[in-house]
Amino acid sequence: MTRNGFTLVEMMIVIAVMALLAGVTVLTFGPIGADPKDAATRFASRVAAARDQAILTGRPISAWVSPSGYGFDQLRNGRWEKLNRKPFEAADWGTGMQASVGGRTRVRLDSLGMADQPLGIRLSRQGESAGIRIAASGEVTVE
Repeated sequence: MTRNGFTLVEMMIVIAVMALLAGVTVLTFGPIGADPKDAATRFASRVAAARDQAILTGRPISAWVSPSGYGFDQLRNGRWEKLNRKPFEAADWGTGMQASVGGRTRVRLDSLGMADQPLGIRLSRQGESAGIRIAASGEVTVE
């Protein structure tokens, strides 16, 4: 009698070996988003979204930046209120990431999308670094 296919035990062994190899591969790449360029790109896209939101709603939005993270506030009734909805909730830069910001800094984006001041930030981690520039025009770039 000829046998076609594999037994259940053979299939389970193959799946276990594949799972083990996949796990080792994932662990060698390190955590997702640990790269300064990734963190800089994520922050830049959120600032660009905040600029667009300020233009659409006609209300100024500010981005605050600290050495440990960043967040966004919106001007309502003469007061800055924290934005908690995605993508504007506060976030940390990431484990081991250092931002070259002297304390907490705020950039205000008016209803035309213009920034009240230009801002430059450099993120670094384990010898790698990336820069973020917010121009007075509100344009955000990653270097």
